[in-house]
Amino acid sequence: MKQPTPLADALLAYEEKNVVPFDVPGHKRGKGCEKLNAIFGERLGSLDVNSMKCLDYVNHPVSVIKESENLLAELYGSKEAFFLVNGTTSGVQAMILSVCQPGEKIIMPRNAHKSAMNGLILSGAIPLYIAPDYDEEMGISLNITLEQIREIVEMEGGIKAVFLINPTYFGIASELKAIVDYCHERDIVVLVDEAHGAHLNFSDELPMSAMAAGADMSAISLHKTGGSMTQSSALLFNSNLIHHDAVRQAINLTQTTSASYILMTSLDLARAELAENGKEHFERMLDLSRWARTEINKIDGLYAYGEEKLNGKSFYAFDETKLVINPSGLHMSGFELYECLRDTYKIQMELGEIFTVLAIISLGDTKENLQKLIDALKDISENNPCRFLSGTCEEIPMFGEQILSPRDAFYAKKEVVLLDESIGRIAGESIMIYPPGIPILALGEVITKEVIDYICYIKKKEVSFASSYDETLESIKVVTTKKYVEKLR
Repeated sequence: MKQPTPLADALLAYEEKNVVPFDVPGHKRGKGCEKLNAIFGERLGSLDVNSMKCLDYVNHPVSVIKESENLLAELYGSKEAFFLVNGTTSGVQAMILSVCQPGEKIIMPRNAHKSAMNGLILSGAIPLYIAPDYDEEMGISLNITLEQIREIVEMEGGIKAVFLINPTYFGIASELKAIVDYCHERDIVVLVDEAHGAHLNFSDELPMSAMAAGADMSAISLHKTGGSMTQSSALLFNSNLIHHDAVRQAINLTQTTSASYILMTSLDLARAELAENGKEHFERMLDLSRWARTEINKIDGLYAYGEEKLNGKSFYAFDETKLVINPSGLHMSGFELYECLRDTYKIQMELGEIFTVLAIISLGDTKENLQKLIDALKDISENNPCRFLSGTCEEIPMFGEQILSPRDAFYAKKEVVLLDESIGRIAGESIMIYPPGIPILALGEVITKEVIDYICYIKKKEVSFASSYDETLESIKVVTTKKYVEKLR
């Protein structure tokens, strides 16, 4: 059935009126920047407009934006949905801000995205990190389990929220429904980073979505797997434990008041496409992914895992649209295979890590393009044209003890020391590779020799580190505030 698109219709109706603009943006419907038009065309500029009554206001929607958000909520089975134009990052931070006050405890997997870590700084919440199980064959972290959560809840008490990832970057889902039920029996709020799960709603063969499991909130990246434009996401609300007004206020703390109507309209249109054709799209995506995985596993030296890895706990379910390839049988790191595919074969993967490369299969993928990837991998296996042989890979180290809250570490006094001199000190900054944006070292953790050795190994691969004070990573910030340093003794 053809879906309504309230926001898109209102934007097109406004464009047709040919209104003379004396408001922002300054390009005045595309007329003020010919260079912009030369690349993007005049139509883009004519649709890039400012907030006004007939187009509604994202910070307090009452008409066409609200109608579009309601349609999105209906599609995902939530009570409400909120459009986001600052990416899923803003949704993750709004979830934490709306639930946790300073000093309140939140359980969180240690492989959470930096947006969640930054949400801890903004809220002042105290993280109780869980280190997920680690798959040595693939070299990736799995997901956290009900057993791990139960252990912390029974030991700590006073837990305000549990933060989950569904699925991880590598498609691994936890026993979500059981975790939600356990938490709700104890009035613990369940927040879900579903940045890589906006499509889970559209096939019974994919892991259960957060809303289907009864989670209180989830932040979804429709731009990643749902077809909308980059930076457009949504927050889904389904809670009886918190009030929706608190969520709207939290969103408005960080979201721009000048929301892009192009991005919001892309959410409206992507939602309509998913409502009309989502199940057919992802049935096709699953077929393509399964075929590609089978073909890749025929290639010497490569392994793309699938549901054979399921263990009922830390690898409870698998999103098969995530094509994760381990090239260690070719004595190559994932970093090197990633670069080889891009530079030699003009194939852009989602990311490369020590042991893996990741391809995300979604709406616009075709069998023809996947065949190009498979052919390139065969050529690399047979001929190794990249000649990046690197030998043994370093294992991902265990994380250091969290001795300060991220907020305390953020505001603490700091000094800059050489990497080797930082061992045993408190991290005054987070160190991470982007993508995936998961900290190798997080604010407030004790810096271990294993972590420093791992950072030094990664540096040799000439990858880009995000957010580090010293771009060369020869040095690092550590905490010097006396009362915090004394905690180490």
